[in-house]
Amino acid sequence: MVVSVRSWVANEGGKHLILMLWLGVNTWLFIKTYLMYSTGQQYHYLYKMLGLGLCISRASASVLNLNCSLVLLPMCRSLLTFVRGTHTVSSRKTRRLLDKSKTFHVACGVAICIFSVVHVSAHLVNVVNFSVSYSDDFPALNLARYRGEDPKLIILTTIPGVTGVLLVLILFLMFTSSSHCVRVSNYEIFWYTHNLFIIFYIILMVHMVGGALKYQTNIETHPPGCLRANQSGTEQQGEELEQGEDEERRCREEAHFQPHYPQTWLWVSGPLCLYCAERFYRYIRSCDPVTIVTVIRHPCNVIELRMLKKNFKARPGQYIVLNCPGVSSFENHPFTLTTCPTQNKETFGIHLRVVGDWTDRFTQLLLPEPRTDLEILPMVQQRRYPKLYVDGPFGSPSEEVFNYDVSVCVAGGIGVTPFACILHALLDGWTGFRLQRLYFVWVCRELQSFYWFAELLCAVHHKLWQENRPDYFNLKLYVSNTDSLQSMSEEKYRPLTSRLLVGRPRWKLLFDEIGKTNKHKRVGVFCCGPKGISRTLHRLCNSTRSSGTTFEFNKESFS
Repeated sequence: MVVSVRSWVANEGGKHLILMLWLGVNTWLFIKTYLMYSTGQQYHYLYKMLGLGLCISRASASVLNLNCSLVLLPMCRSLLTFVRGTHTVSSRKTRRLLDKSKTFHVACGVAICIFSVVHVSAHLVNVVNFSVSYSDDFPALNLARYRGEDPKLIILTTIPGVTGVLLVLILFLMFTSSSHCVRVSNYEIFWYTHNLFIIFYIILMVHMVGGALKYQTNIETHPPGCLRANQSGTEQQGEELEQGEDEERRCREEAHFQPHYPQTWLWVSGPLCLYCAERFYRYIRSCDPVTIVTVIRHPCNVIELRMLKKNFKARPGQYIVLNCPGVSSFENHPFTLTTCPTQNKETFGIHLRVVGDWTDRFTQLLLPEPRTDLEILPMVQQRRYPKLYVDGPFGSPSEEVFNYDVSVCVAGGIGVTPFACILHALLDGWTGFRLQRLYFVWVCRELQSFYWFAELLCAVHHKLWQENRPDYFNLKLYVSNTDSLQSMSEEKYRPLTSRLLVGRPRWKLLFDEIGKTNKHKRVGVFCCGPKGISRTLHRLCNSTRSSGTTFEFNKESFS
């Protein structure tokens, strides 16, 4: 499969440019700090004592300060949603870059882990050098209390040492619990350990207070390497000074040292305050009560939830974050909206598949098993729903479906939810968007899954036929599991039966057909489903097309 330069630039150019800028800033900062500590006169005596460990530890610390500030910005969901929604401020290319915010967050997190290892390793060498190279000439420069002090004792009895150990432990917990296997098997572990970032930043602010590394303050009156009053003649010969230069190189006063003023807070305080303000805003917004209107059980273990919340507004393609204290007070889960509030209907809804402990317990609270131990059945049984909090809505790539002339929506199983909201918008008569043609491809293992939105698909089909726009909506349904295959025999689902295909889509042929129909256009491809489908579509969008069509790939992801 040949890669098209034009398609690659459209899909990969922006994020690779940001990546190169980020790597460039990190590299420049590392080299700049390294050279400052290796050649700076104010660090002459400290460098002479610690060697390369000093340069590497401070250079890595600078990179850590940068990334500890940047890692918070992609998690400001409300801010990103605001930027995405202001089309006058952000172009489509900028909005597509916002879809990579989670990837950038992960990249900054990995950089923090890597340079933390470098930083800790360099400081372990520094601690040993503080003990071995104890300076009798400059006592103020020492971190060790005497020559040969146990390095472990130095670490455990100083503020930088103790806080450094705590930071490493917290970072280790956050990093290991962020792995895919942990998040899939037990999301609660990931959630709780990731919230240790609050303690992490508090300790980080204290880390530099101890003043382990000191610089010289009186370089003019005590040039580095000058002859002190009590320096012996042997030391003078070691410096290879001529007799006439002795007086010029003699120190006018003793060297004075002082610790660096802590600078980490200068890097971190801005993004941290922004993030805290955003979280406080989200907390206030999510405290508004939510009323559960209806709960519907669909085939294949899917639950539809309709809710009502005062002043709740959302756009098609956005998602919300649910919190149910009856299941877990601190655990939050994102769900794409399948219906948005409109002028005629204030309710909004989601579809969730019961997979995992949280959704299973949540479903049991929504639809409890009927009690069979009651001797007298009540005439009217009032259903009591659990307390629920909704945070959001937040922006997602699917919002861009309406901003292309031609869009292709590919869904795998329950991944159809963001596109269901878009179909509802078409059905409700949304206007003012650019979309002229929509290709909708839905792949499911079981035929029963199509019943989740069968009525919606048929309603959109009938509406467009009545408006004499049959080519506007191109629908293809694929059922991959052929065991005990049945058909949608109901009369009302006849439009779907004629578009139902058995097996998996032949993606290349499908894209070639779309490309020939829409020559020399930019087609938006939106995918929400398994990684296998996503990877295939991503490769196809970057491949060469004889039709000159450019496919811009957009993958649904929750920040």
